[in-house]
Amino acid sequence: MRVGIILFFLLFLSVSSAWSQEPKLLKIDKEKAFSRNNQDTLSRSIRESRSRAKKNLEAKIADYKIISITNDTTFVDTTLTIYKDYKYNYLRKDDFGLMPFANLGQTYNQLMYDFHSIDILPSLGAKARHFNYMKIEDIDYYYVPTPLTELMFKTAFEQGQLIDAFFTVNTSEQFNFSIAYKALRSLGKYQHALTSTGNLRFTTNYKTKNDKYNIRAHVVMQDLLNEENGGIIDDEISRFESGEEEFKDRSIFQVNFEDAQNLLDGKRYYLDHNFKIISKKDSIQDVTLKLGNELYYEDKFYRFEQDRQNDFFGEAFQSANIRDNVKLEHFHANAYVNYRDRSLGDFRFKLGHTSLNYGYDKVIVLDSQTIPNRIKGNAISVKGQYQNKIGKLELNGMVSANVSGDFDGNSFFANVAYPINDNNKVSFGIASNSRRPDFNFLLYQSAYENYNWFNEFENIKTRTFSSKLEMKKIANIDLSYNNIDNYTYFQQSIEKATRPLQASQTINYLNVRLSRELRYGNFALDNTIAYQNVIDGEGILNVPQLTTRNTLYYANHFFKKALFLQTGITFKYFTKYNMNAYDPLLAEFYVQNDQEFGGFPMLDFFINAKIRQTRIFLMAEHFNSSFTGYDYYSAPNNPYRDFTVRFGLVWNFFL
Repeated sequence: MRVGIILFFLLFLSVSSAWSQEPKLLKIDKEKAFSRNNQDTLSRSIRESRSRAKKNLEAKIADYKIISITNDTTFVDTTLTIYKDYKYNYLRKDDFGLMPFANLGQTYNQLMYDFHSIDILPSLGAKARHFNYMKIEDIDYYYVPTPLTELMFKTAFEQGQLIDAFFTVNTSEQFNFSIAYKALRSLGKYQHALTSTGNLRFTTNYKTKNDKYNIRAHVVMQDLLNEENGGIIDDEISRFESGEEEFKDRSIFQVNFEDAQNLLDGKRYYLDHNFKIISKKDSIQDVTLKLGNELYYEDKFYRFEQDRQNDFFGEAFQSANIRDNVKLEHFHANAYVNYRDRSLGDFRFKLGHTSLNYGYDKVIVLDSQTIPNRIKGNAISVKGQYQNKIGKLELNGMVSANVSGDFDGNSFFANVAYPINDNNKVSFGIASNSRRPDFNFLLYQSAYENYNWFNEFENIKTRTFSSKLEMKKIANIDLSYNNIDNYTYFQQSIEKATRPLQASQTINYLNVRLSRELRYGNFALDNTIAYQNVIDGEGILNVPQLTTRNTLYYANHFFKKALFLQTGITFKYFTKYNMNAYDPLLAEFYVQNDQEFGGFPMLDFFINAKIRQTRIFLMAEHFNSSFTGYDYYSAPNNPYRDFTVRFGLVWNFFL
């Protein structure tokens, strides 16, 4: 914690120093500017400007830069496309393959899986609470010629709303900072289903005038609270599926309990800085050598609270005031060397140290087992990365391993891509990963007797082959074949107790995804279809065989291009399968093989509009619910959303 406090004060002092300077007027390099051929130009915000001034403003949009953790740079995009519609949700990313629960901010049931991971250390667990938890790679950094603000708003379910407000400014050409806060409060349609979440992000980046020294840092504080009710009771399922008018008020349904909640809370302090030792760039050579240092401290805890013992979870050591708390402290520091040569490529080597401290404040002694209170350990790791482009051939690879310490783990991936021509590109990749299961599989303590265990599980070992074929005139095809040993999962025992298990057999999982947009005039049909198959792992890894999303829409300009309108219908569907059930105590999903769910259509009607830099969204979600049957579920005993009308906007301000 002391490390985190030191980092925080370093950030505070740097910001204070920056604000004490007189801000300089940023100059835009007009030669680097380019004109964008769509409805999303900055020029439309100032209609009274002359045509030449408009072109200059148009050019400036490219100077509002967004820089990822891997230094991929994009610019602020205020266009309105169908993909912006897909991302206009609580997660602010395309949620294809995720099945949301009834209330905004609750969890998601996974319809498909991505086993390509470079993590070589265990994490906290409580995965169902982590969909909206922002990791290091989710934080971007910025460079803007003038202050930039973005406001996102969306209505929620019963007495609530979702807001994501963002502001960034360069106080000089060298120094930028940003602050953002995403907040949600939504009561929900069912009893005791309130969600209340907050994600506060602060970033800063600085470089010297000669670009020799660069530093970037962020502070992220997140709290994600969900009231839990265990779903509707079994006796209410027939009433829900009847569709009778008296049961359309979802608040009258009896749920399993109304006195529980869980909370995921995290604070992270991150710093990355480097110094260029060599920087030569001319017509003959382009060589850069950097020395850098990266460190971060993350303090995260998960808590389950319940006022009274409930038979839903079994017997408990106490009858009231149940409070299960678990904490993970994660500190990491590394030193790295980055060498880039125009012909040889980009090399990076890291040597790092990680300290993990997971656990509880007491030891539990059961009749047959003693449950310790803590797992602590250190790991020394090495990591190498390589990137290059040889002619048209694009190469990318990474290898990492824990070479010493308490946690075994290693990871490797290699990818090669080749553009066949302007319309077609092919890529192939292989990857392998070995790491310990998440900590909540290894050690867990609870006031409920059935939720106490200590396991010595083997490393999960995953091997992945992937390929991608991009054909602009035909379709994009993504294929992933995964081979998994020691797959770890939760499942209910005969006594209805959720327990962690490790598969003895090798699981083979195939995922093929096809995407294609067809256009005719102002009409378009956007299609995404995924086929999945599990070999030698049925009953352990359950997925729908087919998942599809198809959007038919119309888009056009109106009122002399002052308004851009987009309207249509999105169809979503997945085939029946043994859908995972949700355990609110663990905030995890567990495997069930008793009942199949799925096979119901979901239709959403939308009208989206863009006026200057404002995008307006109006949607009628699941409008077919009343005439296609009340058999829609996000998980067993957890119905999906009914028909509802919601609206919102995303507004960019360029000052």
